[in-house]
Amino acid sequence: MLRRLAVAALTWLCLANPSQAQGFGQRGGAPGDFDFYVLALSWSPGFCELDGDRSRNREQCADGNGLRFVVHGLWPQYERGYPSDCGFSGGSPSRMAMAEAEGVYPTEGLARYEWRKHGTCTGSSPADYFRDVRRARDKVVIPSALAKSESGQSWTVLDLERAFVDANPGLRTDMMSVTCKRGVLQEVRICFSKDLRGFRTCQQVDRSGCRARNVTVVAPH
Repeated sequence: MLRRLAVAALTWLCLANPSQAQGFGQRGGAPGDFDFYVLALSWSPGFCELDGDRSRNREQCADGNGLRFVVHGLWPQYERGYPSDCGFSGGSPSRMAMAEAEGVYPTEGLARYEWRKHGTCTGSSPADYFRDVRRARDKVVIPSALAKSESGQSWTVLDLERAFVDANPGLRTDMMSVTCKRGVLQEVRICFSKDLRGFRTCQQVDRSGCRARNVTVVAPH
């Protein structure tokens, strides 16, 4: 009954203000009780230009690292809203579990934060969650124009989405969104089925994307 009331409230919120719906979380959901995943890939140069000075992950923004798309997180989602901070009886991830996150996230601090906020809601152990993050990341092909970018670019949001669609068979524009801040590309968010076998539609995520027509893709540094 409580879940139904929460979904009804989320539905009203999304209809009233769909641009904010992606950020409406249900703290303390039941681990494993969700509908699908969102893989959030952050454009690291844009993140560093917008938020790097205030970030706990400043090493991500060190000069000369050349980072492009990096994993922000793998987020369990409801059709409307998402669970967060679900708790975990096993405590913090062990060093062996954290080894599974190496090379997936740009920093260990981000990996630990993402486990606490999102991984605890999956019903998986820390090691299995980090393996799933890697599996999802490895299923996404970055368009060559972005994977090899050396200079700043300007894209329309639709062209960015189409570039990912062209590079990833089975992906459609209603299975993803592009997010921006002050006209700068922040993230590409791609929706996966709960078993991570393929992409799937996600109306709320799709509708909560960038409202600007054009976005600046900041050059790697």
